[in-house]
Amino acid sequence: MARAIMIQGAGSNVGKSLIVAGLARALARRGVRVAPFKPQNMSNNAAVTVDGGEIGRAQALQARAARIEPVADMNPVLLKPETDTGAQVIVQGRRAATLKARDYGKMKARLLPRVLESFHRLAAHADLVLVEGAGSPAETNLRAGDIANMGFAEAAGIPVVLVGDIDRGGVIAQLVGTHAVLSPADRARIRGFAVNKFRGEAGLFAEGMAEIARRTGWPSLGLVPWFDDAWRLPAEDVMDLARPCPVNRADGTIRIAVPRLPRIANFDDLDPLRAEPGVQLEMIPPGRPLPGDATLVILPGSKSTVADLAAFRAEGWDIDLAAHLRRGGHVLGLCGGYQMLGREIRDPEGIEGAPGDHPGLGLLDVVTVMAPEKRLTRTQATEIASGEAVSGYEIHLGRTEGPDCARAWLRIGERREGAQSADGRVRGTYLHGIFGADGFRRRYLRGLGATVAEGPGHEAQVEATLDALAAHLETHFDIDALMKLAAPISH
Repeated sequence: MARAIMIQGAGSNVGKSLIVAGLARALARRGVRVAPFKPQNMSNNAAVTVDGGEIGRAQALQARAARIEPVADMNPVLLKPETDTGAQVIVQGRRAATLKARDYGKMKARLLPRVLESFHRLAAHADLVLVEGAGSPAETNLRAGDIANMGFAEAAGIPVVLVGDIDRGGVIAQLVGTHAVLSPADRARIRGFAVNKFRGEAGLFAEGMAEIARRTGWPSLGLVPWFDDAWRLPAEDVMDLARPCPVNRADGTIRIAVPRLPRIANFDDLDPLRAEPGVQLEMIPPGRPLPGDATLVILPGSKSTVADLAAFRAEGWDIDLAAHLRRGGHVLGLCGGYQMLGREIRDPEGIEGAPGDHPGLGLLDVVTVMAPEKRLTRTQATEIASGEAVSGYEIHLGRTEGPDCARAWLRIGERREGAQSADGRVRGTYLHGIFGADGFRRRYLRGLGATVAEGPGHEAQVEATLDALAAHLETHFDIDALMKLAAPISH
């Protein structure tokens, strides 16, 4: 019989996703059939699953850590923010609605049966389901109708381990405060705690761990030190992408600038680039111009292309981009960024707001027409010029056509994909994930003047990092105790 346990956090960004990934790899190495599960996620960084759905990128990484293919049931409810108050609702991998936060609150209770259905389907093929919560159960104002934390744990009848983040300070208050505000029933569901992101000598916090245990009655499952190589794994939060890297033109380092759009999506496209020693990948926040010495500007994916294009112009980045091209720079648009580069975005059905036509940046002679059908597929392709193989995925609304598509630079089967300008310095494609292909990435970067090492490839580095994370948790987290706390799943 499959068992399950839930990892919840005393706050957002405490490292739940990373801990679940590390536990999944550690247990998979022990021969345990592990399946990751997150009832509800909110992220515009999505992955296409083997069964043709979409889930949060973190759950796809956790599936990889567990050495299984990602499926839609691993994240049955995915919220993809489109505005500050509304989001697209993905249910079991498929777009179900676009709702305001208030309306989604009314819908949540109706989603619980679908969430439990996915949970039980996963459990049918696993020894252990590792469930990840969202945000914090201490937000008791959200408890009614909850499907992300204690509401799900109660419905599924599974125990919880609560994780705190000491790096931000106040971890004793995080954990003890959560204990204080929970109802007696929810409090009793928590069977242990762990403290994550510790820096320094562990013995110096021994009394702190004991204090938490005394005040809560929960046993400790570990004080987990900061994991230095976490940046090598795909990030779910765009704020986690920065990695300092000095630009030294003499040694072949190039700067790649990426404007941080308000609804930036699928930014894991950037992970292989930020891991390259010869690249400084810089996310440019609102209020700052695009750097004048950038070799390449990447316009990333967007959940709301028309709104993000307006924000791009409002920042003056369109003027910076034109100057960048006059200096001989290069531009690459990925998915929504590709749509922005064209002459026009037509939205006759009002997919992204009021129906109408919107002028693009005019750097590619193409036009995009929005349509309600979403293309979701994992894809194998070839770079036409070099014959280098690439693999990735498509996840977009809309169709793009025009004269510059005659200069497509990728081929998917017999279909030509993408567009480029006559001089080849402006390119666009709908294909995400292309920089994960080592041969293509290295050739592309060398063409921009970067000195690229021939060391381990990106995929091999991700695998090695997951193994290192598993070893880290084997040392600092009581995995045997976690397994004993896991409860049988009742149907």
